[in-house]
Amino acid sequence: MSAAPHDDSVEIITLGCRLNAAESDAMRSAARQAGLTGATIINTCAVTAEAVRQAKQQIRRARRARPHARVIVTGCAAQIEPDAFAAMPEVDRVLGNAEKLDARFFAPDGERAQVSDIMAVRELAPHLIAGAGARTRAYVQVQNGCDHRCTFCVIPYGRGPARSAPAGDVVTRVRQLADEGCPEVVLTGVDLTAWGGDLPGRPALASLVRRILTLAPHLPRLRLSSLDAIEMDDALFRLCTEEERIAPHLHLSLQHGADLILKRMKRRHLRADAIALCARLKAARPEIALGADLIAGFPTETEDHAAETRDLIDACALSYVHVFPFSARPMTPAANMPPVPPAVIKARAARLRAAGAEALKRHLNAWIGKSAPALIERPGFARLPDFTAVRVETLHARGETAPLRFVSHDGRGLLGRAQ
Repeated sequence: MSAAPHDDSVEIITLGCRLNAAESDAMRSAARQAGLTGATIINTCAVTAEAVRQAKQQIRRARRARPHARVIVTGCAAQIEPDAFAAMPEVDRVLGNAEKLDARFFAPDGERAQVSDIMAVRELAPHLIAGAGARTRAYVQVQNGCDHRCTFCVIPYGRGPARSAPAGDVVTRVRQLADEGCPEVVLTGVDLTAWGGDLPGRPALASLVRRILTLAPHLPRLRLSSLDAIEMDDALFRLCTEEERIAPHLHLSLQHGADLILKRMKRRHLRADAIALCARLKAARPEIALGADLIAGFPTETEDHAAETRDLIDACALSYVHVFPFSARPMTPAANMPPVPPAVIKARAARLRAAGAEALKRHLNAWIGKSAPALIERPGFARLPDFTAVRVETLHARGETAPLRFVSHDGRGLLGRAQ
């Protein structure tokens, strides 16, 4: 962690997803507008019990690092468990997800806990799509909330119902970022493929993507964040496989490889659906790299079920795997299902991560001896369009696209040398 900022500054600590990262930039603007000084704002995550534990740990660290600064806690964990955070002696104020982007709630005379009913929110606040400017990769939030109720997921209770940003507002912001020279924009949302379902005419995500590509022709690259595999329609499939300006990288919300567990999770796809989609994507665009979220140790999971999830990595030709050990969350049906012992969950998660590490090595091996342009994100580090991490030996300017040849890898990323 970096050195503590000056006492009159505002530090924002972001935990969790890319959506939180995008919102933290909007929070910084709101805090500045309110004239907030001498504060540490912690934007929390609630996806697992471990995420909540880390949030509390981070709060205690923030108080020790800046004993005289005000500690403001917000984000999904604060939205779901406001009383628990308000009871912490290190915390000065708790703000909900609807409040954290409104400058009024950063005023010094506010109540200790200001957390409204997130389920009552029906619109996406316009400033949410402000995105993160002046970066190599800018995140633009186009959707928030979720109307599905997967039995393991607490996020709808932290984010509220699905709601979308109007296409015109999104296009305006993307054009601004492109005008500022941003080389890549990432569209983010809690349930990105649900974009448009609450807008007049119920437009699909493909229509937004096509509009961005048409009306922001000077944007070099558009990337999509996590997608629900079952919601990829033919129009979006064609865009992802035929449009060169869309990054050849998709992260899919697959969660498991056994049909029985998928049904108990209340997912809307089966194992065969996931395998078929990945095969179609690879056939239509061979260079595309696929990632997925997978859960280890869901209640009632057997060793055979766990093996089916490990096998899914190869069956779907995944390159990136994000493993979540199952964690019972409040208000979710899965919390009341017959649990898998914690030690078994830990062991299965470790085996799943090992299989994911092997998949990543295969992906990296395929790049050795090849050349490609990589986008420099910071000195010594770059990423390929398919999201492969690259360690760069020579210095290049941030935001520059550098032609590199890949000579080796360390199991996590490539070593690239200038051509």
